[in-house]
Amino acid sequence: MQATTTHPTTSVPGQYWQWRGYNVHYVKAGEKHPHRPPLLLVHGFGASTDHWRKNISGLSKDFEVYAIDLLGYGRSQKPKIEYGGNLWRDQLHDFITQVVGEKAVLVGNSLGGYASLCLAAQCPDAAAGLVLLNSAGPFSEVDSTAEPEGIQSEIQPPQQTELLQKLLGDVVKWIFKQQLAQFILFQYMRQRWVIKKTLEKVYLDKSAISEQLIEDIHRPSEDEGAFDVFASLFTSKPQGEKVDVLLKQLTCPLLLLWGEADPWINASERSQQFRKYYPQLTEHFLKAGHCPHDEVPHQVNPLLQEWVFSVSAK
Repeated sequence: MQATTTHPTTSVPGQYWQWRGYNVHYVKAGEKHPHRPPLLLVHGFGASTDHWRKNISGLSKDFEVYAIDLLGYGRSQKPKIEYGGNLWRDQLHDFITQVVGEKAVLVGNSLGGYASLCLAAQCPDAAAGLVLLNSAGPFSEVDSTAEPEGIQSEIQPPQQTELLQKLLGDVVKWIFKQQLAQFILFQYMRQRWVIKKTLEKVYLDKSAISEQLIEDIHRPSEDEGAFDVFASLFTSKPQGEKVDVLLKQLTCPLLLLWGEADPWINASERSQQFRKYYPQLTEHFLKAGHCPHDEVPHQVNPLLQEWVFSVSAK
């Protein structure tokens, strides 16, 4: 019988860094190691540094660990600006340069994976390695929309004939470009029961969905500017390069950790796309959903640790 691991129920105390006049929240744990790069953990859509608490506690024994709230998320400021991969790439680059002080291994989930890939590919001076957990982002040959997977799943019309489906899809997209509809959807999606329902879709192990996790996702929606950030998903053109283009530019080691039960991302298909453009990657498939780092940290932490040790030794 497998022993259960007790994970911390409180977050690591955070601090703030000023970036382009905005307050950016981050946490730091562990000590610097001379022959081991620091880790920078980057959360997914709707999440924050809190989503990494189970990883920070385990990884900080062997690494200097940072986790950051992307601008518009968590405890970071939520200005009314255009959001996307380019903005977050620049934020992560400046954070590594100004705060971390040396190349870091970027570890990103979902939206945070895409932001991390943008940085590692386009600013190689900042990345010692890249770890992607069910990473988001469009490939050139695959149709995609600006909305993150979670929102798409809530607003997609039911499957109909191809023509009707396209018409309904266009109508839905037009509706959600209207501010009133955006506000109604925002109010709906930030309800705690809706957050719980969404998590139950994307977590294989429902016991990992705690009241604290629900509150961690709900809390930032109360912040000033939270609605503007949400609305920008529908009004801004996606800012950032396609994943295949980024992979062609990537030079650092790459580890993929897939939650294979993710209903938003087809892990096996996406794995083949990544391998097509970056065949020298390492990957593992885990019995988990969209957020394997939070659902199965007892598997993710050792895999991540061993991989960083191996690439650091080269």
